Amino acid sequence: MTKTEEIETRLRDAFAPTALTVRDDSEQHRGHAGFQEGGESHFHVVIRAPGFQGQSRIARHRAVHGALGTDLMGRIHALSLDIDT
Repeated sequence: MTKTEEIETRLRDAFAPTALTVRDDSEQHRGHAGFQEGGESHFHVVIRAPGFQGQSRIARHRAVHGALGTDLMGRIHALSLDIDT
């Protein structure tokens, strides 16, 4: 399973999102720190889920990081998040 698939699976399982997009932006970071040949080092996630209602921006980010887990987060160099309800 690719990291992209892992991110999608873990976020779907944790939040049952109404919308989820996981984009591998690694190629845009070629030559920068953390770039890995073959990609899957830099990601952008857009997620919409009712469970984020009433949570602060930091709480939402912590929830996503928690759902992804330290094992997967440790294999990703950069993760940008667009989180809403």
